[in-house]
Amino acid sequence: MAVPKNRHTKSRRNKRRSHIKLSPAPHGICEKCGVRTPPHFLCENCGSYKGREMVDVLKKRTKKERREVATNG
Repeated sequence: MAVPKNRHTKSRRNKRRSHIKLSPAPHGICEKCGVRTPPHFLCENCGSYKGREMVDVLKKRTKKERREVATNG
C-alpha cells in the first residue's frame, strides 16, 4: 500500500478541492406575480403553479394582511 513520504500543506489540499463546491439552486420565475420560486413548487406569494391558482393564499392570511394586499394590489 502506498504511503506518502511527506505531508501535503493545507494550501495544496485546498487548491485541489477548489472545484468541489455547491452551485446555487436553480430558480424559476412565477408566471403570475414574477417572484423567484424553486422549480416544481407552488409560489408562496400567490399560490399558483404553472400559471394556475392551486391554493387560495388570501384565505390563509389574516384580516389585516388581506386588506393590505387588496389596497396595494
